Amino acid sequence: MKKTLLIAALGLMGLSAMAQDAPQKEEGFVFTTIKENPITSIKNQNRSSTCWSFSSIGFLESELLRMGKGEYDLSEMFVVHHTMIDRAVNYVRLHGDCSFAPGGSFYDVIYCLKNYGLVPQEAMPGIMYGEKLPVHNELDAVAGAYVDAIAKGKLHKLSPVWKDGLSAIYDTYLGKYPETFSYQGKEYTPKSFAESLGLNPDDYVSLTSYTHYPFYTKFAIEVQDNWRNGLSWNLPIDELMAVMDNAVKKGYTFAWGSDVSEQGFTRNGVAVVPDAERAAELSGSDMARWTGATADRRNDLTNKPMPELEITQEMRQTAYDNWETTDDHGMLIYGIAKDQNGKEYFMVKNSWGESGKYKGVWYASKAFVAYKTMNILIHKDALPKDIAKKLKL
Repeated sequence: MKKTLLIAALGLMGLSAMAQDAPQKEEGFVFTTIKENPITSIKNQNRSSTCWSFSSIGFLESELLRMGKGEYDLSEMFVVHHTMIDRAVNYVRLHGDCSFAPGGSFYDVIYCLKNYGLVPQEAMPGIMYGEKLPVHNELDAVAGAYVDAIAKGKLHKLSPVWKDGLSAIYDTYLGKYPETFSYQGKEYTPKSFAESLGLNPDDYVSLTSYTHYPFYTKFAIEVQDNWRNGLSWNLPIDELMAVMDNAVKKGYTFAWGSDVSEQGFTRNGVAVVPDAERAAELSGSDMARWTGATADRRNDLTNKPMPELEITQEMRQTAYDNWETTDDHGMLIYGIAKDQNGKEYFMVKNSWGESGKYKGVWYASKAFVAYKTMNILIHKDALPKDIAKKLKL
């Protein structure tokens, strides 16, 4: 018995010594908030390709908070329903020689605000099929097949009810548009409700940064989901980044369209642009964390801050022209934070529920944002005065 206790004690001492000699676990990211603007709760688009609606609606909800209007929960699916019907009409008009897909753009939400209005979530929850969260696999398949049958069918003339048939599909899955509804004791139509919010669609502008069009002019970004050909002002990337910085520091949020297919956009809540050459100077395991191609390795990027690429205008353009930067995902930028080394990151509200290490919030390095931003939707008053003057806003 005593011998056993002695051996056990020696064993514990040995383990303690080994623990002291063992290398300490590397510290992960430690973020400190510099500036954080109000946002509404994090939502979950779940199995639906509707990030464009969730991010834009989240942006408008943040705008209402900024304006002192209080907290609103607006219906994303009201916008989705209207947008998809309009997109189908365009698709049929062009005999299917364009894109009909469940994606969209920030401009679709502004167009809806201006032409159809908005409704609160309670007036149109948008889920009529027994799920708690959006599941659009079946809806997208059925609507796509229907629209293809019309647009690409051997028809000499369209019937006057083809659009009614499509509307019935979306009504079945998302619910009908409410013509009138009661909200907080008052009766509204979608248009009168939108007017009551005080959001002026003409106050919002889209900004981008590419060299195949002149700077300080507007053009339609050539991606399939920009099917309405919404225009974006073109700025040099340093000025676009200055707009984002200025916006957050002045109390504004903005919708952010980005490519999230890069391995630097982890599923643990950090988005970075690894510099493989500089990472190669580190240990092999560290390099694997930064340059490994497997999905499991991508989350290892959150292990600790690492070297990043210096982003240039030319790099952005090459990535766009080569299809390396694509129109993947819409989110909301609402703050700025710094890591333990003092490097700054934008704070991002995602629409994947409370996923990742930071419960639905991502920290995107400024290098990542400079490299992978497709466009942003922002209130024109958030622009620095000198840049607004160049755009005559």
